[in-house]
Amino acid sequence: MKSVAGKTVLVTGAAMGLGKLFAARAVEEGAAAVVLWDINEQALNETLEELAAAGGTVSGYVVDVSSAEAIAEASAQVLDEVGAVEVLINNAGIVRGKSYFWEIEDAAAIQMTMAVNSVAPMLITAQFLPAMIASGTDCRIMNIASSAGLVSNPRMAVYAASKWAAIGWSDSVRLELEQAGHTNVKVTTVCPTYINTGMFDGAKGILLTPMLEQEEVVDGSWKEMLKGDPFLLIPWTAKLNKILSGVLPVGIRDFVLDKVGVYHSMDEFTGHDDDLK
Repeated sequence: MKSVAGKTVLVTGAAMGLGKLFAARAVEEGAAAVVLWDINEQALNETLEELAAAGGTVSGYVVDVSSAEAIAEASAQVLDEVGAVEVLINNAGIVRGKSYFWEIEDAAAIQMTMAVNSVAPMLITAQFLPAMIASGTDCRIMNIASSAGLVSNPRMAVYAASKWAAIGWSDSVRLELEQAGHTNVKVTTVCPTYINTGMFDGAKGILLTPMLEQEEVVDGSWKEMLKGDPFLLIPWTAKLNKILSGVLPVGIRDFVLDKVGVYHSMDEFTGHDDDLK
């Protein structure tokens, strides 16, 4: 796929941060329609105005992606009012940190993290994937996961679990599509380290791993998505962590990742852990 020109693109968590940049990129490339989902109505309306002023054909829906009912209702509206989605970007996510697992007193926080980061992409994709398959045209699904889904990390137990689940699901769907011969639909799983969206304020830097710029993540993700490549691990140290976790004995792995700062990266986390992307 050269671009999303003429395609219908849906982005979740599209009012701010990465989601807004993805939506803007779709408008820039001449998407036929760009559909924005977000829970923040005010920010969503502001983004819609900006993108419409830039010449985009845009529509917005206030959707709480932690709710299966809300997802089903909004999906039906999109299919009825806009039509089939050809490019789906599952970007909405929530960050929870600060506490050790046994210190989490609010069970709802655990359920919310799993619902938004793990279950929502599954439910949303289930709504739009059948039409993608049936279309026979080039379609794309991009799932924004995290390098936290590749390596264990103290104070991120639930978040890591949610991203491990997202990665396992996302890449399994990719393989299912290939196995079933539905080669027109490609799935890309994106696993970045910490990004400067404000959601990771206070997270400590890791050796040789700077805080990623939003534009850098969007550029890399967009290119991989268009090519239909299965994974983007960014930066290169995310790949290194995955390798170390796979080949080293657990004790040596823990020693190395502790010393380079991975296991202490959330010690002083202060980010907006109640906000969705």
